[in-house]
Amino acid sequence: MELLSSDLVFAHLKVNNATEALHFLAGQLKKQGKVKVDFEQAVLKREQIHPTGLPSGKIAVAIPHTDVQYVKEAAITFATLARPVAFHNMAVTAETVNVQIIVMLALKNPHSQVKILQKLMALFQDQELLQRLEKMTDQQKLYEAVSEYIK
Repeated sequence: MELLSSDLVFAHLKVNNATEALHFLAGQLKKQGKVKVDFEQAVLKREQIHPTGLPSGKIAVAIPHTDVQYVKEAAITFATLARPVAFHNMAVTAETVNVQIIVMLALKNPHSQVKILQKLMALFQDQELLQRLEKMTDQQKLYEAVSEYIK
């Protein structure tokens, strides 16, 4: 089973803020039947308590997610943003990070989260790759590049 599919990868998504981005991505997961109706609300609530903005260098990322009980089938959405939006920093929650890439996790097995996060951290540490991904405007090419890391 593939966690990442081409119809859950979005290039240069136009949103005005983090809430809009989370709404869009959670809605795509819901439309695909991957998550339960209350997934989006659970993500938003968790984001308030445990922010997911990660200052990973020049290109900052966010990894919004919630508990497995809200997930029907494991999936990941990946989006680059047309312009950065502020997420609260996961390490220093009073600070914000201007995020350009969002990876929303909908995982069914809590133990798989560690493996996925390790793969994502390898991706996030490669700033050259993140800059290339962030510039891509073709969703299929973006999917192909990201799927090399997330299998």
